[in-house]
Amino acid sequence: MTAETIVLVVAVSFGFYMAWNIGANDAANSMGTSVGSGALTLKQAVIAASFFSFVGAVLLGGDVTNTIRKGMIDPGIFADTPFYLIYGMLAALFATGLWLQLATYYGLPVSTTHSIVGAILGIGFTVGGLDALNIKKILQIFASWVVSPVSGGLIAFIVFTYIKKKIIDTKTPLHNVKTQAPYLAFSVFVILTLSLIYKGMKNLHLNVPFDKALVISIGAGILSFLICNLLTKKIKGNVKNGFEKEFHRMEKIFGYLQILTALYVALAFGANDVANAIGPLAAIVSAIQTNTVAMKIGVPIWVLSLGGVGIAVGICTWGYKVIETTGKRITELTPSRGFSAEFGTATTVLGCSLMGLPVSTTHTLVGSIIGVGIARGIATLNFQVVKNIFLSWIITLPLTAILSIIIFKILVLLFV
Repeated sequence: MTAETIVLVVAVSFGFYMAWNIGANDAANSMGTSVGSGALTLKQAVIAASFFSFVGAVLLGGDVTNTIRKGMIDPGIFADTPFYLIYGMLAALFATGLWLQLATYYGLPVSTTHSIVGAILGIGFTVGGLDALNIKKILQIFASWVVSPVSGGLIAFIVFTYIKKKIIDTKTPLHNVKTQAPYLAFSVFVILTLSLIYKGMKNLHLNVPFDKALVISIGAGILSFLICNLLTKKIKGNVKNGFEKEFHRMEKIFGYLQILTALYVALAFGANDVANAIGPLAAIVSAIQTNTVAMKIGVPIWVLSLGGVGIAVGICTWGYKVIETTGKRITELTPSRGFSAEFGTATTVLGCSLMGLPVSTTHTLVGSIIGVGIARGIATLNFQVVKNIFLSWIITLPLTAILSIIIFKILVLLFV
């Protein structure tokens, strides 16, 4: 077996390990609110998240990726020593996988994007020093730690406060949800369709202009409004049946809306986060085959599939840990609360994408859940869990950077 073959086997193993941990941590929490609210069972959530994350990874993951994720460092520092790129990406994959596995063990939802960025920054600093780092991009990452959870939390707070006032805290919640549900469905489908076309389809290079994407999204929203209006009219409600029964049926309607948003988030996770695993792997494959460093490289379908399978396996085998945290341990969720959190997440991610801001869906989702908890009453939040999650976010970048530097140094000592 040649040295190139050995390196390739190791790279594939590390890439799969990374994808497995992405599934177990990042992709799994897309279904946390649905499980916590009772809209889906754990088994249903795992199956749905696995399928939609896999589809998102393989069909929307893109056939071209940046050599260095998010442009955090200058790939030119590896031009004269391509093998440093190979060992650097190996170290980044393994270091990130280790951190994600540790976070998942403790049920802490962390950002895989920030994790791989930290690891790659560590490699960039080791090889090229401070001059090799893109300080502007790094500052954007730091800003997103505040912008995304706060924005998600604010939107979720507003949405749930509106739902409480117009539906939950009324004498006829079922009647009122039948009136409001079509408008909520319209909003959800506009946001989800626009996100999918404008963000997801870019990976397929269809390049749908924003104005056309908006028209299509509004059309999908109107169609969903009409369908939802037709379906809700068939729901017969009678307060004489008992308020509790009517309230339960009201929450069930929100459950359907929540599942739709959760499926979208799972699809988006697969489409966007698979690059965190296959980007470094594709860079290694390209460097081995060409002995050069390219800014952008093609992604073979087998590499995309490997990432998709890894994410799906991660969700199935260990995803329940983070699902439990986001679904049950931050604050108690019902379908209406879970819908508000998912809506806040999807809206924030779309808004930040339109403005070109890097954003962590994980951070946004956690912020949205906290926003719902505040809307219920701040005492409903589990502050110990929230504190642990925030601490894990703070140490993600420096920890993965240090781990990747150590692993890189070991690989260089062993093989150079």
